[in-house]
Amino acid sequence: MSDSMKPLFVINGPNLNRLGKREPEIYGTTTLADIEAMCREAAGERPLRFHQSNAEHQIVDWIHEAIDGGAGILINPAGLSFSSIPVLDALKMFPGPIVEFHISNIHRREEIYRRSLVSTVATAVLAGLGAPGYPIAVRALAGMIGESGR
Repeated sequence: MSDSMKPLFVINGPNLNRLGKREPEIYGTTTLADIEAMCREAAGERPLRFHQSNAEHQIVDWIHEAIDGGAGILINPAGLSFSSIPVLDALKMFPGPIVEFHISNIHRREEIYRRSLVSTVATAVLAGLGAPGYPIAVRALAGMIGESGR
């Protein structure tokens, strides 16, 4: 299957199912369903797999699915960004581009949020654009498909 037919994987980590209700002063009032709709529109005709889980093992399983048949990964690992060796190790195996995304600017937050393990393997990192940054990240990821290397 050509890379243009392989899906983009959008993987969202813990607590992102609470968007719209959780700390709206940081994360806004846009829901995860709204974000999914924005991502699907930004992907156009390209297949897109959109996921969210509060379970680390499920996120690792979706990364494995992307390894076996995805063209690129857009991941908002949320709190797992700073602690998950299993997510990091799974992402290391992915041969295509990886975009790490954060709704808030993690570098302006408390110290614990400033060092992402995922950033060490990401092709690109977008942070602080709010929920409207998701479609920007999808378009950027789609543009990276077919480029050599990460």
